[in-house]
Amino acid sequence: MTSSGLRRDELAAFLRTRRARLRPAEVGLPEGERRRTPGLRRQEVAQLAGMSIDYYIRLEQGRGPHPSRQVLAAMARALLLSRDEREYLFRIAGENPLPAGGPSREVTPGLRHLIDAMIETPAYLVDAAYQVLAWNRLATYFMGDLSAVPDAERNMIRWTFRHSVTEGHWTDADARRFVHSTVADLRAAYGRYPGDPAIRELVTELLGTSPSFARLWAEHEVEERRPVIKRVPHPHLGSLEFECRVLLVPETEQRLIVYVPEPGSPTQAVVRRLAERVGS
Repeated sequence: MTSSGLRRDELAAFLRTRRARLRPAEVGLPEGERRRTPGLRRQEVAQLAGMSIDYYIRLEQGRGPHPSRQVLAAMARALLLSRDEREYLFRIAGENPLPAGGPSREVTPGLRHLIDAMIETPAYLVDAAYQVLAWNRLATYFMGDLSAVPDAERNMIRWTFRHSVTEGHWTDADARRFVHSTVADLRAAYGRYPGDPAIRELVTELLGTSPSFARLWAEHEVEERRPVIKRVPHPHLGSLEFECRVLLVPETEQRLIVYVPEPGSPTQAVVRRLAERVGS
């Protein structure tokens, strides 16, 4: 390790292994003639990162200069590094990782399939700002058909604080806990993504329109979500009770929110009837 914190040997090995795992087609390059070794060539990584071939070769050989933050960011993009890999790259190069630009709003096919496969569990996916990204058919019975709602309006925090403080969800202890933890989670996202305009605009809007939000925001609580009991007074299905779990998707920092009825409960019976209706 150098005095600057650069771990040359680790950086070199990490770059070699990340390069070897990529296929040309993954980065938009033609396969070309048969390759003697798997993965991209060094010159291809250099081209994708916009740097000289000699510079990149010296980094892979553990004898290059201390790469700048701009060079590290360019290599991370060229090698299609995940968030964790990107952070690791910066740290072994003796640099603090650049802050992420904003929360991921891409719904992967795997998550889409998982949500649809929950045939007896209302579920929806939100980003770090609680913008609803995807939902299953059962969820529409509890939050409506969001396909008819403009994208900008699909935010569960905005929905929550548009309710009057006299409405029932403000007097129920579990509901208050749910709202409190949601605001605390938003506070954490606000700190992680200081440059994200969607989060900043949402916070600014609610500070100006909701005294309840402003009061909770002023407490500066930052916490992960915990499971809570959520009671839903449904106009057609009656009073329902779920354990609401918020599951973190680490690679995107999205949240999968599921409403789980207690086994053998009246709520589970109602949900099963709905599931049969949806599947028929």
